[in-house]
Amino acid sequence: MATTLPVKIEFSLPEGWQAAPPDEVGAPGVAFIALHLASQDKFTANITIAGKIRDESDLVTLAHESVERLREGATVTVAKQAQGGTPELPALTQTLRISTTLRGFPVELVQSQVYLLMQDPHDPASHAVIELALTAKQSQLDQVADDFEDFVKSVRPAGPEAA
Repeated sequence: MATTLPVKIEFSLPEGWQAAPPDEVGAPGVAFIALHLASQDKFTANITIAGKIRDESDLVTLAHESVERLREGATVTVAKQAQGGTPELPALTQTLRISTTLRGFPVELVQSQVYLLMQDPHDPASHAVIELALTAKQSQLDQVADDFEDFVKSVRPAGPEAA
């Protein structure tokens, strides 16, 4: 079942990406998914947005939890991890290599994850963690990696008029 984000955000979706209902495309648990239909190659590259309120504000711990969840159904290795962002909007990025099956066939995927830590506007002691992810086959990355970077740069807390 699709979820909602704990804080309002704004973003720009790059040209060539199409929003889809998460439940209808097999992405339960995310608040938003966009598909890159031009990249279809037995797997459609996609961008997802999920988020939740957490007392835990250590992004490394949260990223590790994500890897462990993925390992329940796939072989996952962390290829790269880096902290960044700004003091107002801390971030962590990690790149994962995922070996899994799709419709009974083996598939090798790359997932770029970005975790953004935003203060919960209703409870300053809690934090909203926004999880952005690009999932694609290695052969699709050249086609979609720059789009994901542009997308991530466009994500920001929504202004007061969005309330």
